[in-house]
Parts: sequence; structure tokens; C-alpha cells
Amino acid sequence: MAASKETFGNADRFEKPVFSAVIRPHRSLSPQGFRILMMLVCAVSVIASLPFAVMGFWPVAGFFGLDFLGLYIAFRVSYRQGQAFEMLELTPIRLLFRKVTARGETQEWQFNPLWTRLDRETDDEFGLQKLELASRNQRVVIAHDLSPPERETLAEAFSRALSDVKRGY
Repeated sequence: MAASKETFGNADRFEKPVFSAVIRPHRSLSPQGFRILMMLVCAVSVIASLPFAVMGFWPVAGFFGLDFLGLYIAFRVSYRQGQAFEMLELTPIRLLFRKVTARGETQEWQFNPLWTRLDRETDDEFGLQKLELASRNQRVVIAHDLSPPERETLAEAFSRALSDVKRGY
């Protein structure tokens, strides 16, 4: 009985994540900030269109409304795209990369960590531009939505974890 517990303990060790990260697109405006911004834009549009409506140029008020509507739609689309994410999980026996779109469509790649490397594409002026998981004939771009400094931080942490796994954890 003790031997089987030992076997299960080792199995758990190999399934336990060594590195895990969820990568989401950055959104600088919170939902509360969005509501405040939209109220301010609406108030400015109404105040700016009142003199035109009083003078009889009421179509101008409609164009102010269209500007407001266009801005609202643009922000809603941006927030919808912000629901997409990438998940990176490294265990001693498996590297899982999952990409979920804003629509909920999922793509998943699994790699053997011993055969996987992290390729970097760096620009002298703009920093780290691209991270790519490469294993045999597969190549997958990761962390596309991060800024270059954030990509660099992720690359350092992930490279360290990947090398730990390759050395035997």
C-alpha cells in the first residue's frame, strides 16, 4: 500500500505546474471610468448641441449624437476584445498553451518541454517584439498583447522555469 502512495505522489509531482501564467490584453480604462467618460461626453455633446438646436440647426445635434454613439461602440468593441486571453502552463511532462478569443473560441497546443524552446525577436529601438514557442515543426506566437517590457519579464520567468524542467526540476 505504501508503494502505491509513493507512485501516486510522483504522478502528482509531474502534473503540478512549475509555471503558470494567464495573459490578458491591457485595458487602461476601468468599467467605472468608462461610465464616467461616457457621461461626460454625453453632457458635453448635449451642451454643445443646444445652441445649434435653438438656432434651428437641429441636424447638428444629431451629428453630436452620432459622435457619442461611435465612441460608445468603439469602447464596447475594445472591451469585448479584452475578454480574450492566453494561458501558459508548464509541468515537468507537458507544456500547454491555450489561446481563447473574445468569442470563446479556443485553440490549444501541447508540447514536450524537453523539446521546446522560447524564441525571441528583439528590435534595438523598441525592445522585445515577439515571443514564440518552438518545438520540432510547430511554432506558436505567445504574449502578443503584452508590451515589450512585460514580454521581457514573462520571457525571463518562463525561460527560467523551462530550464529548471529540462534540468530535472
